[in-house]
Amino acid sequence: MKKREEETTSRTAEWTCLSRAVSFFETIPCLRNEDYIAPLLLPTFIKPLLKMGFLRKFFREQFAPAGIYEYVIARTRVIDEVFERALDEGFDQILILGAGFDSRAIRFEAKNRRTKIFELDSHHTQRAKLDQLMKRGIRLPANTVYIPIDFNNEKITDRLCEFGFVKNVRTLYIMEGLLMYLEESSVEDLFRVIKESANRESRAIFDFVYASVLRGENLYFGERRIFKTVSRAGEGWTFGIERGEMSQFFTERGFTILTRFDAENLEKKFFVQNYGLPTFRVNGTHCLILATMH
Repeated sequence: MKKREEETTSRTAEWTCLSRAVSFFETIPCLRNEDYIAPLLLPTFIKPLLKMGFLRKFFREQFAPAGIYEYVIARTRVIDEVFERALDEGFDQILILGAGFDSRAIRFEAKNRRTKIFELDSHHTQRAKLDQLMKRGIRLPANTVYIPIDFNNEKITDRLCEFGFVKNVRTLYIMEGLLMYLEESSVEDLFRVIKESANRESRAIFDFVYASVLRGENLYFGERRIFKTVSRAGEGWTFGIERGEMSQFFTERGFTILTRFDAENLEKKFFVQNYGLPTFRVNGTHCLILATMH
């Protein structure tokens, strides 16, 4: 992780939380997600504003880079489905790496019969979330473990062991909005952690940006503005994967791709309404992968 992320709350995590909060109040069904916790994690004066339709429209059409709001909504819904399925199937553990303002442990608590959930993130971002939950009187699930980490000075494996994470059991690994902000060596370290701790029934879901985006080739819908936006926020993207080399990349690191969600797939899954055409477009810079171990 970059040094700046150890000194303050991640701005991209805050933006993702805001997007989910806006989406929760959407009246257009395909734009709505069920993250009722997200609005509670924001300053109290913001919630009434999100109920105003014209402000939501301004947010998604003018404030947010083209298609990235739609991408965050679609990604949230896909990972919600994967998370819920892991609970239904009785996975032993779920590990959320770089959890940010993730609320799934709370939202799906009633369906969780036996799965232990671990959330790993920097001290500042995790503390900001926990403080807001306490202020709102939201009880933390008993089966969820919050692990603060200094990514610059502490090893992930050491911190996981300290807090009771178990190797070689059926685990779902979630890396949402994380890989693109890491250096290549950090990405390799994360994949190594997963490979060394997962069994063959484990799954992983994560997203990344295409390597061409880092080169500024401007091949995808919404690319130029989103790249500038994250760079200006001081959290520019540093890692990408070549689009034509995805299968080889993941195979070499111990993964077998089960499902690939690119912008076109996500538009078809969530935003195709009338005449078989997408009502809303998804930013094309990202790809979301569900994989298993081999």
